Amino acid sequence: MTTTEDFTRDELMEVNAARALAGARTCFVGIGLPSTAANLARNTVNPGLVLIYESGTIGSKPTRLPLSIGDGELAETADAVVPVPEMFNYWLQGGRIDVGFLGAAQVDRFANINTTVVDRGPDKPEGRLPGAGGAPEIASNCGKVLMVLRHSTRNFVRKLDFVTTLGHGSGPGDRKELGMPGAGPVAVITDLGILRPDPATAELVLTELHPGVTVEQVRAATGWELKAADTVGVTEPPTPAELAALRALKSAGSASSAGKDDAR
Repeated sequence: MTTTEDFTRDELMEVNAARALAGARTCFVGIGLPSTAANLARNTVNPGLVLIYESGTIGSKPTRLPLSIGDGELAETADAVVPVPEMFNYWLQGGRIDVGFLGAAQVDRFANINTTVVDRGPDKPEGRLPGAGGAPEIASNCGKVLMVLRHSTRNFVRKLDFVTTLGHGSGPGDRKELGMPGAGPVAVITDLGILRPDPATAELVLTELHPGVTVEQVRAATGWELKAADTVGVTEPPTPAELAALRALKSAGSASSAGKDDAR
């Protein structure tokens, strides 16, 4: 990781992803970076945030970062645990969840997502990824979608190898035509900055840079001709309180994993 002052780029990304949840009531949480951001948000900018996981847990309050959607602490600390069909049919498809938070292996200029398979090149087998899970339903039905992932030409590609989850399709109007009630992706937070869809074209545009990052760096890490807003803002560095909360979450997770290994 590249260190900037007293924090890493990953920490800068995670803190800004958490800040994006300020004011949200409910969040359908993807595992990995989205879960880090959502749990950090509950410990900092949004203590009342209700965390919802695909396994059926509502109002989970884990003391450490969960290892998966099936992590027992999610159920142990939840306000309620419902069957997975109810989670999707009633809560998600019923429009009862404000924000979906997703990660991705590949993203294109319209915030469509690939988490299924990647082309590894001539004479090589396809690279298999974890797959869709609940992401297509989350992206379709949540009020809005946030995304978080590291920024490189490997992840931000001109053309997806496989479309797993629809963001904005091929441009404005696609979601409405397909009957998707949610607004779709509204921000993609990376370790270099923040991209948002242009209201007119739905194409991702660079709107904010992280401290010390240039527009040229972000463009060099993007697989298409990335456009920048007329005025590109700069995100605020993490506060000491945000960094302490983030590191405590990660430390608790590391300690828990070490304890399980020692018990074997």
